[in-house]
Amino acid sequence: MASPNAPTASRRLFNLLGPFIGLALVVGLFSLSPSVRPYFLTGANFKIVLTQTVIVAIGTLGMTMIIVSGGIDLSVGSVVALTSVVGAVALVHGYSAMIAVGLTLAVGAGIGLINGFVIGGLRMMPFIVTLGMMGIARGAAKWLADSQTVNAPATPMIDNLMALSDPTHLFPVPRGVWMVLVLAVAMVVVMRETVFGRYIFAIGANEGAARLSGIRVRLFKVIIYTVAGVFFGLAGLMQLSRLTQGDPTVAIGLELDIIAAVVIGGASLSGGTGSILGSMIGALIMAVLRNGSNQMGWPTYMQEIIIGVVIIIAVAVDKLRQGGLKA
Repeated sequence: MASPNAPTASRRLFNLLGPFIGLALVVGLFSLSPSVRPYFLTGANFKIVLTQTVIVAIGTLGMTMIIVSGGIDLSVGSVVALTSVVGAVALVHGYSAMIAVGLTLAVGAGIGLINGFVIGGLRMMPFIVTLGMMGIARGAAKWLADSQTVNAPATPMIDNLMALSDPTHLFPVPRGVWMVLVLAVAMVVVMRETVFGRYIFAIGANEGAARLSGIRVRLFKVIIYTVAGVFFGLAGLMQLSRLTQGDPTVAIGLELDIIAAVVIGGASLSGGTGSILGSMIGALIMAVLRNGSNQMGWPTYMQEIIIGVVIIIAVAVDKLRQGGLKA
């Protein structure tokens, strides 16, 4: 007779190994092509993949907190575009790199604060609130940039974050990659070893029970969305570093990549489960998919179809993990 704990144990094992298996499958898929393999499996290409992962990976750090707490944020792409424009405009107006960075992060935090206040304080649905913020942030970015790209002056402190030095070898990797690793380790500690992290899981697992346990759910939702906004602002800074300009039209659909990465990494859209490590692997999977598609010479529309299929599969896998798909 099977132990009653067997399903739980197998599910935990699946959540742990699933993202790694998915990454291996994606890498193996593109490695099958003899014309792509010599270029795909190289240190130089892996450096490109890691660099392309940075923006999505930083976004997943914030989105993991939100999804684990039972929420969602559809405004990420627009926030990344807006904050990149804010940083570029600040540099164009002669402000120092430090001030530009501070403004970029502050705008991200401010948008997160507004989202958190409306969602937590006014008890509105995260989907509707952040869908509205998606349009507000994108419109604000176009207004601030006068509907055109803002070319920022050369600023080594910012430009070097995503600069590819020695592109023919894996090392050295851009500073942004190391920043992601450091932030990811810090967030693992926060999510697993602090009271704040335990509250995030508690709210996502059962908000009513968390409230009855004395957790100030409204306040913590505001904090969660605000901290996530800081990460989204940092992703906007990386976008500015990568393009060396603020573009109000970039990052359209980025929120889908980020959400898919978090779900592929083992988080549940119902809240209560998820991990930073899984989300990082999920972000890497999304980057490998795009990089491999480019190596295969597939057109952009084909890449969009593939990403869409991956998102559907990710949601289906989430349902399977939760036992929601029954014959």
